[in-house]
Amino acid sequence: MEEQVHFNLGVLDLGMALDEQKPTDITNTSTGEEKFYRKSLYKANKLCLMFMRMTTAGNIKDTVPQTDNAKEYLSFVEDRFCSANKSLSTMLMSSLIVMKYDSSRSMHDHLIEMTNIVTKLRRLGMTIDDDFFIHFILHSLPPKYGTFQVNYNAIKDKWSLNELSS
Repeated sequence: MEEQVHFNLGVLDLGMALDEQKPTDITNTSTGEEKFYRKSLYKANKLCLMFMRMTTAGNIKDTVPQTDNAKEYLSFVEDRFCSANKSLSTMLMSSLIVMKYDSSRSMHDHLIEMTNIVTKLRRLGMTIDDDFFIHFILHSLPPKYGTFQVNYNAIKDKWSLNELSS
């Protein structure tokens, strides 16, 4: 997410608000260049804040503390986003674990739903091994698919033995 924000703000030529440290205050001895830089940074910071507040999801935005600093705001959003991702990961993993095929839809649809959940989990940074995923699929099948499960395991074991002997 942070990468997307940096890209969008960079395209808008506002990235300096996230890249630069807060400049020193303007004094009587500040040069025109320092004053211009300070003014540019102030404007970039304000526009960054507006952009990020407009594009932050409501469920995250409502929990972000108020700040006048774009860099700080982004940090708050990332913290909330991570906790939202953890909640989503937990919910998705729970649904995958308890998912059962009940013949109310096609086997294809059941497998697609399980695959979609695993894809979402992987996008959230979870590592799910293909063999582990197949275990979840087999576990989701009712007892009448027992023969299929036994045959799958036998084929898998045979492949494993062939790989070891190669």
